[in-house]
Amino acid sequence: MKKLPELTMLQLELQGPVATVWLNRPDSRNALNLAMCREITAVCEALDADDAVRVVVVRARGAVFCAGADLKERQGFSTADLVARRVEGFTAYGALEALSKPVIAAVQGPAFGSGGEIAAACDFVLATTQAAFKYPEVGWGTVGATQRLPRIVGRRMAKELLFTGRVVDAQEALDLGLVNHVYAPEAFDARIAEMAAQIAAANPLTVQLTKHSIDEGLDTTREGAMAIELLAIQKNLRHSDWQKAIAGFGAKEGTDAAAR
Repeated sequence: MKKLPELTMLQLELQGPVATVWLNRPDSRNALNLAMCREITAVCEALDADDAVRVVVVRARGAVFCAGADLKERQGFSTADLVARRVEGFTAYGALEALSKPVIAAVQGPAFGSGGEIAAACDFVLATTQAAFKYPEVGWGTVGATQRLPRIVGRRMAKELLFTGRVVDAQEALDLGLVNHVYAPEAFDARIAEMAAQIAAANPLTVQLTKHSIDEGLDTTREGAMAIELLAIQKNLRHSDWQKAIAGFGAKEGTDAAAR
């Protein structure tokens, strides 16, 4: 793996093909500061370049996933300082979103403001019953979460959540599509490991090309999206052992038929 600077805001754990990135400011409720933004960006770049890593999981130490931006660090900022800090945040979210490998957000508690942005930048979200989401930007007199959120929950619901800044509990988050699954806290670790292992067991090139095709295809026309998928299919055929996979599928079907 590409050499990383010393991590002070994050922890990185590598277990086989699964990398877990921990937000590690529990005493500050994992509030996102400038240093954490830069570490997220650096870690994402290193993980993307490491062929041994097939799945990335984003988790948080403590009871809170991320309480939002660290407003304390912004005291005394000029307008230019604040714009520069927001750019660093956008860069961090973009680095998560740009990872070519699947990224799972595992949200065990409140994910407010920047916490919701981190979760939305991941491919999908697993949550506990103690998870909650809030988008307080309008109430803070600022603008944010206006792009990823409506693409997940739709235009009208995104406006409601941003204009009111109300808290969304885990069940409503599931209903809205903010999270994919909700688990009891005691089952959470096992479910995360199970999901990550299942994805890591798939052909990594095929997974990456599938992710690329979905993400790029949704941002273009139907015709453009089909062209993106066709290019992905051609690359997959050139670089994966698809003939072996088909032969194995046929053998499995025969075995299953004989068993019946």
